[in-house]
Amino acid sequence: MFGWEFPPHNSGGLGVACLGLTRSLKERGVEVLFVMPKKMDIQTPYARMLYADIDGVHSIAVNSVLSPYLNTVSYEKIRGRNGSTSIYGPDLFGEVDRYRAVAGALARSEQFDVIYAHDWLSFGAGIEAKRATGKPLIVHVHATEFDRSGGAIGINPHVFNIEKQGMEAADVVVAVSEFTKQIILRSYGIPAEKVRVVHNGIDETTAPSGNGVRRMRALKDAGNKIVLFLGRITLQKGPDYFIRAAKRVLEKNSKVFFVISGSGDMEGNMMRLAVQLGISDKVLFSGFLTGNDRHEMYTAADLFVMPSVSEPFGITPLESMRLGTPVLISKQSGVSEVVKHALKVDFWDIDDMAAKMLAVVGLPALGKTLSENGREEAERITWAQAAIKVDSIVSSLVHQV
Repeated sequence: MFGWEFPPHNSGGLGVACLGLTRSLKERGVEVLFVMPKKMDIQTPYARMLYADIDGVHSIAVNSVLSPYLNTVSYEKIRGRNGSTSIYGPDLFGEVDRYRAVAGALARSEQFDVIYAHDWLSFGAGIEAKRATGKPLIVHVHATEFDRSGGAIGINPHVFNIEKQGMEAADVVVAVSEFTKQIILRSYGIPAEKVRVVHNGIDETTAPSGNGVRRMRALKDAGNKIVLFLGRITLQKGPDYFIRAAKRVLEKNSKVFFVISGSGDMEGNMMRLAVQLGISDKVLFSGFLTGNDRHEMYTAADLFVMPSVSEPFGITPLESMRLGTPVLISKQSGVSEVVKHALKVDFWDIDDMAAKMLAVVGLPALGKTLSENGREEAERITWAQAAIKVDSIVSSLVHQV
């Protein structure tokens, strides 16, 4: 497996998916060699845990500063902080090419049956490993450039071409939802028979955990309700629709606070939008949260909202449901295909979004029903189910060789 992040050093759902899928495959008797383009100090307890102590998963580290959500500007800033002019590529795409260049040598030095590449940053490495060894290649599409850009306008043609090359070179393309599969067929021209849908899951290894210190208690004790947005603050995730819907809600109910938890290139714009709409005293920006703080935020919320413009899957609603917090999700998401006990809305319909927010915070019985049924549903959507499908795909490719 070629990937770009692995918990706890992950910046989003890609690393969570890698952990959940890898652990469940291991439980099914699949030995995974996980290749990461990150510099890890294997002398630290964390590095030993990540690379040696996760149920026999063996990993190789290749120097890199990349996260799967970097753009070229943020890459250059990180590269400058590391003070390196020789180890890293001159820009983001140079770094991707550097990783691709070493993948063949890595592949030739190991014994394995199938190559598995997670998302576009590792597709080139997967192609090179296939070229070097002749082994079959699976590419797992967690998101497309159309999702990240919020639509067809403004896509990066270089990223699009890398994605297309990876899918064309692959023996099997794994899509995280039917929603994503249709984008692959329509926009990348990949034959339908080549694409398999494997929905994400959640389990005890990837669910948020911890006791939480309940710093939001003062707001709750004062009789306020909390509506939560938790994710990257980017165009894809629809934070502007969340804030505009918040304005509608506050016109009807002033006892609601809206928390935006995360970071991203639209964070400053969202702060300014809250000011322009006159609701900045009701919109709280918590920054990026992990561990107990993330757990606390989910459990403090009366409603979790994912208003994504284009969401291949969306693990955060499952995290929220598993902790008993009701969810309102965009219909333009893969997770909407697999959950029934969630409210759903078109991301652009801020009036409908606001109406559903008001219903949950104003009707305790509705919130209780969504909480109880959602928790039960989330516990049935597991990585073990995903691993069964992936294991079947792997086995079919091994038998063809």
